[in-house]
Amino acid sequence: MLNNLKQRKSEGFTIIEVMIVLAIAGLILLIVFLAVPALQRNSRNTSAKNDAAAVAGAINEFQSNNDGSMPTAVSGTGTVTASASGLTSATGKVQGSTTVSTSASAPASITAGTVVVRLQYKCDGTANNRAAAVFYPVEASTGNPSVKCLET
Repeated sequence: MLNNLKQRKSEGFTIIEVMIVLAIAGLILLIVFLAVPALQRNSRNTSAKNDAAAVAGAINEFQSNNDGSMPTAVSGTGTVTASASGLTSATGKVQGSTTVSTSASAPASITAGTVVVRLQYKCDGTANNRAAAVFYPVEASTGNPSVKCLET
């Protein structure tokens, strides 16, 4: 009988081997599922920053085309127009769903997909006839968006 047990061939995997493989696969899936939301959030933040840079670029182009004059309005969705009465306007491209508007004050909060421009002010709130503050939302890991600012 002892010889019979020694001669038996081992075919397939043992239950322990299968359990170890499943545990490793589970850990890999857990890591992936935890990383994906952070990657998506970083992608949205990068898109918002790129939209703010495109708006700042349109304002700078307006100033270049009009001897340093500031636009009186910056607005649009998809295509942003910086304009002033009697002067050459300038345009910039943002994501199709991003809405750009001009505000008289710095926003306390901004929703996703929105860029707010405060003309003739710096990000710190000081008045400057040659500057513009471009505010955009940034998501934090806690889910609460914060407002970032980009100066021209």
